[in-house]
Amino acid sequence: MLRDKSILITGGTGSFGNTFVPMTLEKFNPRKIIIYSRDEMKQWEMAKLFQGDERVRFFIGDVRDRDRLHRALDGVDFVVHAAATKIVPTAEYNPFECVKTNINGAMNLIDVCIDKGIKRVVALSTDKASSPVNLYGATKLVSDKLFVAGNSYAGGHETRFGVVRYGNVMGSRGSVIPFFMSIKDKGVLPITDERMTRFMISLEQGVELVWHAFEDMQGGEIYVKKIPSMSVIDVANAVSPEAEKKIIGIRPGEKLHEQMISAEDAMYTYEYPEHFKILPVINNWSLDPFRIKDGKKVQEGFVYASDNNAEWMSVEALRAWITVNHEKIGQI
Repeated sequence: MLRDKSILITGGTGSFGNTFVPMTLEKFNPRKIIIYSRDEMKQWEMAKLFQGDERVRFFIGDVRDRDRLHRALDGVDFVVHAAATKIVPTAEYNPFECVKTNINGAMNLIDVCIDKGIKRVVALSTDKASSPVNLYGATKLVSDKLFVAGNSYAGGHETRFGVVRYGNVMGSRGSVIPFFMSIKDKGVLPITDERMTRFMISLEQGVELVWHAFEDMQGGEIYVKKIPSMSVIDVANAVSPEAEKKIIGIRPGEKLHEQMISAEDAMYTYEYPEHFKILPVINNWSLDPFRIKDGKKVQEGFVYASDNNAEWMSVEALRAWITVNHEKIGQI
């Protein structure tokens, strides 16, 4: 589907973009991939990695700027929306800024994609959008709802919107694994709560989920990857088994466990071999056989959370992953 097409990724200099771009170039050979973001230094550094590859373009801009989006999306076929204000404590203390990017930015992108006739748009979501308890999660829930409703809003236009949702990305910049690795030599690793659990997904798995969404979506679906869980204590032991584990308490807006499908979502959720799919509530789309396909309806009251997961990653498995990926952990 993406072969010889033009793709734009908002927030493309982040962890996801740095993985999506080389994987997509290799697998699909698109005509071009446009990195749309507001940080010129990150673009400068990323451009060095693709020097000489005319398929990779860079475009300075902000999703808050509707006119700039209108210019950037000219001639684009597919869009991945990765731009977001996503650090939980930062959002708690700067709520207006989070709303401007995560909600207003989503509205701008939806409007312009419809106007420009973009074929497919996949927005990245987060576990924090399911039963949100912090501002970041609340804004992403609104964003998810906007992208789902965008399919109805598009009317007779061909643009279709979908969402992918996943939890903690292993080794991404600012996440717990590189943080623990950066301070392990001090002999003490801070643990917010010894009961805390997290989903574990690689960036490569996240990219593959976006590819699947582009291929499968009819419009309005939320795709949730099946991934293992780990306790934060086990993550710390994988990084440094000899370090002292010091309990420091949960940060403002932080959840004890990650959740990606709530009991309320379960009414519209179908299971597949490698993922779940939450179908849209509006327009009776949750009953559409073209959206359901070969899915199996989950049980009433089903909740997909990191503490009730059927699959768990062992300390040994994470330690092996760290060994293989050591050089790139925390770099993207």
